[in-house]
Amino acid sequence: MNENYDISWDLIESRKGYLPIDDDAYARKYEEWRTRDWPPWLKEHLTFPFMVERMEDDDDAYFTDIAKHQPFRLGHIMKVIGVEPEEDNKYGVIVQVREGRRKGYVPLCDFEVTSREDKNFWPVREYVVWFANRCS
Repeated sequence: MNENYDISWDLIESRKGYLPIDDDAYARKYEEWRTRDWPPWLKEHLTFPFMVERMEDDDDAYFTDIAKHQPFRLGHIMKVIGVEPEEDNKYGVIVQVREGRRKGYVPLCDFEVTSREDKNFWPVREYVVWFANRCS
């Protein structure tokens, strides 16, 4: 992780619950995110390839035993190999992934870089948090 990377917007545990470092940190960061052109920013700030775990999936198949046998599903670990140049209106930034010998395309908002030590952790987290809050 870049030592100068601003993570003040992220939630930290305190006596009052999980809150940003200061009251205005999230608002400042959200304003920055609002004007960001995500696909080019991500291409500039991510190092490819990198590993992710799919933490979200809008398909209800994961309530069955089918999902664990299909590629690119909830709970699966994949390698991100690229970012599509245009955002999808519904799913946001789409990334190209590889799971085993298969390649596919999955929304970046469904992923988490599980190691905080990975230099891609914070850029992906920023995008996921922004995407989850973009309509609020």
